Amino acid sequence: MKKLRQRLSVLTAFVFLLVALVGSQIPWKPAAAQTAATVSIGTSATASPEDVGLSPERLERIAVTIQRSIDDGRIAGGVALVARHGKIAYLQAVGMADREAKKPMRPDSIFRICSMSKPITSVAVMMLYEEGRFTLNEPVSDFIPEFQNMKVLDPPWPQDKTSPPGALVDAKRPITIRHLLTHTSGLTYQWNARLGKSYLDAGIASGLLQQPGTIGDVVKKLAKQPLLFQPGDDWEYSLADDVLGYLVEVVSGMPLDKFLAERIYKPLGMKDTCFYLPDEKVPRLATAYTYYPEKGLQPIPDNQVVKEGSLSYSADYPYRGPHAYFSGGGGLCSTAEDYYRFCQMMLNGGQSGGVRLLSRKSVELMSQNHVQGKLDEFGYGLGFGVTSEPRFLTELGSVGAYSWGGFYYTSFVIDPKEDLIAIFMGQLHPTGGLNLDDKAIRLAYSAIKD
Repeated sequence: MKKLRQRLSVLTAFVFLLVALVGSQIPWKPAAAQTAATVSIGTSATASPEDVGLSPERLERIAVTIQRSIDDGRIAGGVALVARHGKIAYLQAVGMADREAKKPMRPDSIFRICSMSKPITSVAVMMLYEEGRFTLNEPVSDFIPEFQNMKVLDPPWPQDKTSPPGALVDAKRPITIRHLLTHTSGLTYQWNARLGKSYLDAGIASGLLQQPGTIGDVVKKLAKQPLLFQPGDDWEYSLADDVLGYLVEVVSGMPLDKFLAERIYKPLGMKDTCFYLPDEKVPRLATAYTYYPEKGLQPIPDNQVVKEGSLSYSADYPYRGPHAYFSGGGGLCSTAEDYYRFCQMMLNGGQSGGVRLLSRKSVELMSQNHVQGKLDEFGYGLGFGVTSEPRFLTELGSVGAYSWGGFYYTSFVIDPKEDLIAIFMGQLHPTGGLNLDDKAIRLAYSAIKD
C-alpha cells in the first residue's frame, strides 16, 4: 500500500487509491438507543454487526487505531462507515471536525471528497450511454469538436519525462469516451513534469482552487494542449473526468450540478452532496489540515493557497469564490452516509431502494479492468480502481473489489464477494506518510466472522 500511495502521489498528487475506515469516540449503535451526541442516519437500513457477520469487538479496533493517530497529532478526526448485506452496521465519528475551535466530528460532517467525484461523474456518463446517446468507443470530438485533430508529444511520455513541449505529431486515433473513462486519453494534470507548466499558463483548472468561468470554458482550453501520449497507449491520471462532466452537459443539455442532483442525488436520497455548499451547511464542513514533520498538523485557513511544487490548492473553494466551475473530477463535497448510498447502488447492480440508475451489465463493465498491461499495482475500470487480479491483492481484501479515494484523505471500497462497503472521510493533505487508511481497511476486513 505504501508503495502504491507513493506511486499515485508522484503521478497525480490527487488521490489515494486504496481505502480506509476510521473509528470514533462518539459511537452510533444501530441496535440501541442513540445518545444526544449522535446524529441519525435517516432512512438508511441498519443492523447490528453480528446480524451481518461482523465482529463488533474487532470493528472497535478501528476506533482505537484512529484515536492513536489523533493522539500522535497526525490527524484531527474522521468518520467511518461499514455496511454489509445492504445494511449499515458501523458508523462512527472520531476526534474533531475543527481541532482549534474544539468542534467535535459528527457522523453527518461534510467533507471535500475531491477525486471521489470521479465515480459519480462516470455513473452519469454511463446513464447517458444507456439512453443510447453515444457508444463508449465513439470519439469525444463528436460532441466536443475542440478535440478534433489532436497533437501528441514526440517523444511521448513516459519515454521522455523531462523535456518541455517541443516536437509534436498527429494523434494516430481520436480520443474516445472510453479513453476518458479509463484515463488512457493522453491528458494529464497540472503537476506533470512535461505538460504541467503549459496547463498552468493556459489557466486550466485542477478542481482544487477557486476557478473563474465554467467547465466548458476550461475543457476547450484543455483541448488546445498536446497529449502526453497517443490515445490508448498508456495510463495517466488526468483531467479526463472534467471533460466527461462537460460531455454530460453537452449531451443532456443540463449543467453538471443540476444533472447530478436530479438524476443521482435525489433518487438515492443523497441530501448533502454538492459542488458548493449553501451557507447553512458550511458549519458542517470539516476543517482541512496539512501535516509537515517540521510544522505538525496545521489547519488551512480561508484565503490561503497551499503550494507544493507545481500543485496549488485551497480549502475554502466549496464556499468561497464564483461557484460556477463544476469539476467532474474533483469538486464535490459529501458525507459518509450520502456516499454509502451511492456505493450501495453500485453494489446492488445499479439500483437502490427500488430506484434503478444503471443496468447490472453496466456495473459489471465499470468494475472490470480495462487497462491490462498498463499498471503494475492495480487495475482501472470505468471510473474506479479495481483489484482485478490476485497479484494486486497484497493485503486483506478480495479480488473483484473496486475503490478509489480523494486528495483530502477520503476513500471507499465496494467488495461484491463479501457484500461489503467501507468508507472513510478525513481532511488531510499532505499526510506526511500516514498509513491510517491502509490499517483501517484491513481491520474492517478482519472483522468479518462468517
